[in-house]
Parts: sequence; C-alpha cells; structure tokens
Amino acid sequence: MTAASRADCERLDREDPIRAFRDRFRLPEGLIYLDGNSLGALPKKAAERVAKVVDVEWGEHLVDGWLKDNWMGLSETLGDKIAKLIGAEDGEVIVVDTTSINVHKVIAAAMLMRPERRTLLTDKGNFPTDVYMAQGLAEFVERQHRVKVVEEDALEASIDEDTAAVFLTQINYRTGRLYDMAKITAAAHAKGALAIWDLAHTAGAVPIELNKIQADFAVGCGYKYLNGGPGAPAFVFAPKRHHDKVRQPLTGWLGHANPFEFGLDYKPAQGIRQWRASSPPILGIVAMEAGIEDLIEFGIDKVRAKSLALTGLFMQLIETRLAQHGFSFATPRDEMRGSQVALRHKNGWPIMQALKARKVIGDFREPDIVRFGFAAPYVRFVDVWDAVEHLSQVMAAEEWKKPQFQAKKWVT
Repeated sequence: MTAASRADCERLDREDPIRAFRDRFRLPEGLIYLDGNSLGALPKKAAERVAKVVDVEWGEHLVDGWLKDNWMGLSETLGDKIAKLIGAEDGEVIVVDTTSINVHKVIAAAMLMRPERRTLLTDKGNFPTDVYMAQGLAEFVERQHRVKVVEEDALEASIDEDTAAVFLTQINYRTGRLYDMAKITAAAHAKGALAIWDLAHTAGAVPIELNKIQADFAVGCGYKYLNGGPGAPAFVFAPKRHHDKVRQPLTGWLGHANPFEFGLDYKPAQGIRQWRASSPPILGIVAMEAGIEDLIEFGIDKVRAKSLALTGLFMQLIETRLAQHGFSFATPRDEMRGSQVALRHKNGWPIMQALKARKVIGDFREPDIVRFGFAAPYVRFVDVWDAVEHLSQVMAAEEWKKPQFQAKKWVT
C-alpha cells in the first residue's frame, strides 16, 4: 500500500465541497485540533451571538428578554433544528439540562412504561455516566430493578422478556465502533423492550434516523460535534407516539402545564415541554445554535462523507508509516466507525503528551488508547498528514520518554 503524500492531501482540500466551513471557526494558528469528539471548536458566529445577548438582551432588556427575545421558547426552537440532524420531527426534541440528567429522565420514563419488567440492559462499551445514572435509579427504587452490563457482542442475545429497556451510546466512546441502531432497536422491540440511545458522540457527525428506526428515546450533548462550547446544554428526543404515554420524573416548575400559575400540584405540560425541569440556560443555548445552523446548511451527509475520508486517510497513513512502532487499531476499519480513530499503544499517555507539546491535540482514554477526532467541518486533509508526520517524529526520536510527559493529570 502506498501512503498518500502531502500534495495528495492538499488536492483533497481543494476539492472538498465543505472547505469554506473551516473559516467559520476560530482555530489557533499552528494548532492541529483533533479533539472535536470531546469539545468542538468555537464557531465565530457563536461568540458574536453571545455578545449580543449579554450586551443588548440581558444588558438592556433585562427580564423582558423572556418574551421580547423569546428566551422562553429557545429550548424548543433549537430542539427543532437539532431534529433535522437526527431524523426527528418538530416538537420531538428539546434542549434542556445535561446529558446525565436527561439519561435519568428517559431511563425512569422507560421503567414506568414497562412496570412489569425489571432489567435495564446495556453493555461494557456504554459511556459510564449512562450506567451510573441507571445504577442510581435502580438503587433509589430499592433495587426493584437491576442494571445488567454485558459484553458488546452478547447484547442482542441478552434481551429477554424481563428487559424494560436497552440503553446504549451509539458509538463506543473508546474505540469509535458504531452500532447498528436499527438492528438493535428492532431486537429490543421484538422482545417488548424499549430502546434508548445516547447520541453524544454522533449527533452532528453521523446521519441519524430516529423515527425511521422507531427509537423510543434519545439524549445527546451539545459540546462535541454540535460545537456548543464547554458545558453546553443537552437535548432529549421523545417521539410524538409516546407523548401521551410517558411521564418524566423530574417534575420541575417549567415542565408544568402552566408554570406561571404557581400552583402547588404538578400538572405536566403537553408534548415535548414536559421534559423541561428548570429555566433554560440562555447563554449556552444561544452559543450552541450557531454551530447547529451551519451543520444544517452544509448537510450532514456531506459532513459524514468527509469524516469517513479523513478517518480512512489517517488509518492508511498510520498503517503505512508507523507499523513498526507498536500501534494497533481499536477502531473498525470498515464504515461502522464514527468520526474518531482510536489507537492502542502501551505508552499511550506519554505519546499523547508529546504530541500536544507539538500542538497536535487529541486525547487519551484508559488503559492504552490515544484518540483522534476528525470533525469534518474544520479538520483538513493536510491536518491529517501533518499529525501523522508529527507522530512519526515523536516515535522515531522517542520523545515520549521525556520525564515531563509521564505524570498523569486529572483531565486526560
């Protein structure tokens, strides 16, 4: 196999149909940013919009902003925009709270919808917060439910008549393996169970068809491929077919049918509004909106096509240029991968620190994975080539052995 040259990558960048997208982001000069799977880059438009809200809407309109600037409706209007990226309809997605809180809501709702069943099923590749929230719920209801965690390849065979819900992250956050959502959802339904999906690592990077596959609930965060900023709010998907059947457990004031009635008895709002619990984080929602609008404009299919090309190029270059340095792929070589590539190496931590010293930004996950995220809107093909060149130099010169790269940090 012949490795692509940098000239080949420059040509691919010239031919890239979404190359103009990169100019909409603020990216430090000389930095190769391959960690959009953890925190997306800053859309320039987001900074402008937040400044307007702070200076004009908050600064001048004050409390009138709830109506004058539609602060109260932003959770729904942004939810409708996210719906276009994940195969949902208007009125089925709302931007509220955090991913962990929303996981709590949808799992509890599923438990209530299947009261005769006691098992919440997931696998060892799920993101830990989802498992923690399910475990906390099971303990809270005095262990009437159990959380069953199985090997990834044993998941479908483990769905049985006691399974209330199967809950999974669409992509294994360590390895980048992409699940067949349609197949697993159908398997859950065949046994009478519900299917819950965490889209944190796929929304904005992979085309998703929640209604087409009949997913029961979904959640996702705003700070990865949706480029909403650190701590950006999350979202919930609840299909209209469930709106009259479901009751979410966090009955906060803004999920009330008439919150400004201030009555002491809770009456849930109709439709997607009942998934609200507390006041919307306006600055976070406004920041998040800019990146989502860009994704809709350029088209998620184009984003996905470029993502596959970027990750495919990276894997080819690793295979042809670094085969002798002890790396192996944790990420599938076929198209059942997300927008990241995970490499295994016994010295993964110091290798990533040495790369960061060279301004190539990825991240590390225990025990031995170095991850590289390829956010198609702003990562170039030459970035891929240059990142592999830096990695080659790190390995050839054994830079990762330097003492300053050995100590573990709190955030990896």
